[in-house]
Amino acid sequence: MVHEFAVEEIRPTAREADETETFPEDVWDGLAELDLTGLTVPEEYGGFGADRATYAVVNEEVAYGQLAVATALSVHCLATECIAEFATDEQKETWLPEMARGRPVGMFALSEPDAGSNPAEMSTVARREGDEYVINGKKQWITNGQRGGVCVLFAKTDPDDPSSVTQFLVPESAGYEVGKKEEKLGLRASDTTALRFDDVRIPAENRLTEEGKGLSAAFRILTGGRIGIASQAVGLAQAALDDAIDYANEREQFDKPISKIQAIRHKIADMGTQVHASRMLVREAARVADAGDDPRTAASIAKYFASEAAVDVTNEAVQVHGGYGYTTDFDVERYYRDSKITTIYEGTSEIQKEIIARSLLD
Repeated sequence: MVHEFAVEEIRPTAREADETETFPEDVWDGLAELDLTGLTVPEEYGGFGADRATYAVVNEEVAYGQLAVATALSVHCLATECIAEFATDEQKETWLPEMARGRPVGMFALSEPDAGSNPAEMSTVARREGDEYVINGKKQWITNGQRGGVCVLFAKTDPDDPSSVTQFLVPESAGYEVGKKEEKLGLRASDTTALRFDDVRIPAENRLTEEGKGLSAAFRILTGGRIGIASQAVGLAQAALDDAIDYANEREQFDKPISKIQAIRHKIADMGTQVHASRMLVREAARVADAGDDPRTAASIAKYFASEAAVDVTNEAVQVHGGYGYTTDFDVERYYRDSKITTIYEGTSEIQKEIIARSLLD
């Protein structure tokens, strides 16, 4: 079902959305109609309550349509998962049913201009004043920054204590400032902004975790998120592989389709192997998570391998297309531009390798 939606509804909008750097809201509404905006919302709150394997498959297929849409969905799902996992029953009743229906769109605000791979260095502070918290600071690289209606925010309650990071729920109505949309190499249809908090006040009841428990909560949620990003890398690579196969069968040189030329055949073979291996690593990570075992290493292996493979596969898809692959007449150039971000967000490849090495050596 999701694959059909990706082909028939997402793909036809992808090129224009990328060129105009505009998110396809009609597509979002379609995802909501399929209950996919409630993917990580428990069933009792009107959501899908997907296990990690289902979550992985959906992310792969949406990314097959367009990575920017899949990214927006996965970040929305990070926010709903945080609320489902850490919020009070009252908070869940307030937010989850509407978010399961697609609005408000969720954001996940962890990174800062000077605190990316090491979020413990964040400088955003939420000071307790009576029955409120007063928030000051700036968050960076926020997906759904312009579209979002509620933000899962991570901030220190003590500016001098890295262990005081706490998780909060901040609605758009609280009055934070949305920065300009970033101009990016790829993922152009996805709105990426900064969020600035200048004496933004929220009720104390909007705290999602106990003070000091926010960072461990973030890492826990991001482990599942990394399985989602790995899945998206697989979907993007599969799209590039399929386009390369179609082009190789149609394009003729030397009086035969280039799919008959050994160099092209070997490229396709390598691409197919990388896609298949990536998918199997993702499914294994999902299986580990669904079995209730610690999925951190498996998630990092899947995210590292699949994201780097996506860069390789999309690069080769451009090469198979030759000069045409370098033009916007074919989608492979967009796949190539989009692929790089999968090696960066929700933990860079370097961070994933450190997690993997730690599991093997320490």
